[in-house]
Amino acid sequence: MTMNAENKRPAGLAAIDREMARQNVDALASFYQADAVAQKIAASLKRTGRLVLLGMGGSHAVGRAVEPLYRAHGIDAVALPLSEQLGQPLPLQGRTVLVSSQSGESAEVVRWFAEDGGGPDTFGLTLEAGSFLGRTVPCLVGSGGSELAFAATRSLTISFALHLAVLAALGDDPSEALAALRDPQAVGVEDAVAALSGVAGVVTSGRRLQGLAEALALGLTELSRRPCFSLEGGQLRHGPMEMLGSEIGVVLFRGDDPTGELVAAMAASVVAAGAPTVVFDASGKPPVEGAVTLTFRPASGLAAVLAMLPVAQRLMIAFAAARVEDAGTPVRSTKITRSE
Repeated sequence: MTMNAENKRPAGLAAIDREMARQNVDALASFYQADAVAQKIAASLKRTGRLVLLGMGGSHAVGRAVEPLYRAHGIDAVALPLSEQLGQPLPLQGRTVLVSSQSGESAEVVRWFAEDGGGPDTFGLTLEAGSFLGRTVPCLVGSGGSELAFAATRSLTISFALHLAVLAALGDDPSEALAALRDPQAVGVEDAVAALSGVAGVVTSGRRLQGLAEALALGLTELSRRPCFSLEGGQLRHGPMEMLGSEIGVVLFRGDDPTGELVAAMAASVVAAGAPTVVFDASGKPPVEGAVTLTFRPASGLAAVLAMLPVAQRLMIAFAAARVEDAGTPVRSTKITRSE
């Protein structure tokens, strides 16, 4: 059947498709080419024992996702929005600082270096070696250049791979996470999309996988133009559950770690509240009755993140495509934010 103007894929989503088609290959290349700078960052972390991860948007969500992985090494790691660091600065003396910006040109990055200047333990993470950030400090550089599509997909996957290189330099075994990139799990999202078909907004949540939940919420909001936000599991429990009902969908992330039972308990409570519930589950435990469960091989840390991320991306795209005719084409934002 010939495609007509009404049923062609929106240009913005087609651009995202192209990014996603190459993201795992680029992420693997990024991991293997990052060793020299990753070793320098690891050496700095072993010396300082403290890490501040600065970024905006998807870069901040990545920082939130890897916080617990650095803390597992005894490193005092905290992720902050770069805008918050500009207005309410955390003292950075004696800390390793990693500034993330896929373009390396965002307004906050340029102003922070103009005002702070960085130091000998300041590093960057970017997709553009020739960018302002890439020229200013030693950088982990992703393979394949800047992401062109609006919502972050490929840039997230590459950023996680670059952090994997640093964590490997600190002594982590990267094999399971690399296997997730080489051999993605085929997990369908149709039932999850159907479960969320009638909701007006979505809340995402996790415990140790909270950063991944925040990345999904950002993408859902950007693409669907619906209110979608993220609350860490304990924070969701402390009051905001009052909003739950048939018009609020909840997407939970559960890994094979000690917080998995807390996520399961939250899923049961959300189901009982009548809210459509989707669980990304790599716990290896039985699913929660009443929730739509997307099942992955048991995994934790970056192995779980990299297994779940492409499936979460497909869910956010399908959710948006059902609601917005020109999904993927921003109307109030730009890919590189050059103003504050």
